Amino acid sequence: MVILLLLSWLSASAATFRHTGGASVPLKGWRRRMIQATLSRLTRTLFFVMGFRVKVKGKVASLQEAPIFVAAPHSSFFDAIVSALTGMPSIVSRAENLSTPIFGTILSSLQPVAVSRQDPDSRKNTVSEITNRALSRGQWPQILIFPEGTCTNRSCLITFKQGAFIPGVPVQPVLLRYPNKLDTVTWTWQGYSLKELCIMTLCQLFTKVEVEFLPVYVPTEEERNDPVLFANRVRQTMATLKWNHVREQLDTFAAIASASKGGRIGIEEFAEYLKLPISDVLRELFLLFDRNGDGTIDFREYVIGLSILCNPANTEETIHMAFKLFDQDDDGTITEKEFACIIQSALGLPDLDVSNLFKEIDADETGKLSYDEFKNFALEHPEYAKLFTTYLELQRHQVGMAEEDDDIQPSEAKHTPIRKSAVLDSETRPTARNKVCPADYEEDNSSTSDKKDD
Repeated sequence: MVILLLLSWLSASAATFRHTGGASVPLKGWRRRMIQATLSRLTRTLFFVMGFRVKVKGKVASLQEAPIFVAAPHSSFFDAIVSALTGMPSIVSRAENLSTPIFGTILSSLQPVAVSRQDPDSRKNTVSEITNRALSRGQWPQILIFPEGTCTNRSCLITFKQGAFIPGVPVQPVLLRYPNKLDTVTWTWQGYSLKELCIMTLCQLFTKVEVEFLPVYVPTEEERNDPVLFANRVRQTMATLKWNHVREQLDTFAAIASASKGGRIGIEEFAEYLKLPISDVLRELFLLFDRNGDGTIDFREYVIGLSILCNPANTEETIHMAFKLFDQDDDGTITEKEFACIIQSALGLPDLDVSNLFKEIDADETGKLSYDEFKNFALEHPEYAKLFTTYLELQRHQVGMAEEDDDIQPSEAKHTPIRKSAVLDSETRPTARNKVCPADYEEDNSSTSDKKDD
């Protein structure tokens, strides 16, 4: 491994030796060929020596087909294997990484778009540089971007940042999977250190990784003019639910519930499956799944919980899934009682009157909602597709507030995780079951999520 790293460093040094212009002028000729051939092979050999078994699906797009690769989910520094598989394209990286011994030289040879956190104009400059390179008509190599912008635990795809989509050029989505029984690669904020993960990974006989290159996504005129829409649709394409994924989730639920009675999961089974002790943090997570507050989770609640954590979008698939979840007796229609049950639990307001909203959706006034009525309303009012996401953000907001409030009493923190200033007289304002009061919500970007910045 050390020899391969030194050879990679030597190749990178040779390719950039006496190159005038630095990162502002693209490498060409023999310099670029050395990066693509020599450095790419050395990187793949390094991963092989470390015990990685790489399975590649799909075809890598050419520079003319897609100037940008968007890879997700981003969960580990081992995701760098994508660079070797795509011919060592340029990447987006923190400026601090360029000063790292050996790795900094190798990284510099890729002529990355450097992001400086000390520069207030860094975001604007980064977007401008990505756009210039993507529209250079072959002058610059392809760019590899992890649009999530941070490492996550791969449970879902979080919201994509817009940088890769502002140029409005075709992109090739790249999916990363680590189908191993023992996860030794995920690098998140509240997890193992880089050194510990490397040691644990090297101790494995082998580590599986799957890299799937999806078809090139060519944006429509509407998407070129709206990078947020472009990013959301690419994300949705990468996260499209397939029936084999449904089977996997059902098998996962069955594995958790098999030890319990009645096919429902309690806090004990939940903690045992996650291999975590029962704590206040785990109880908060359990509440996200326990929709009706009865202390157990059934499969319907389990699916809703996954949908919340994965931040659903307003598409045909998610509308259909939402209709199925509302339709509890599976008769093809939604009654007002079924509708109220989900809305009240999603907002955490068991006494919420939803009759007016139900009547607005019930166009033919039959007292039941058909799929067409439900779909038409969802498409005309896309804000309702974010209902569960709002609920999750409110939960996170209140948990973050509780942790920051030094004045709150321990007994109060356990039962009411909100600021004292936000507590109102119960006679004038009812407290939600999940301790969230939407009217008091102020946007808070501090999240207790399991992430680590690149």
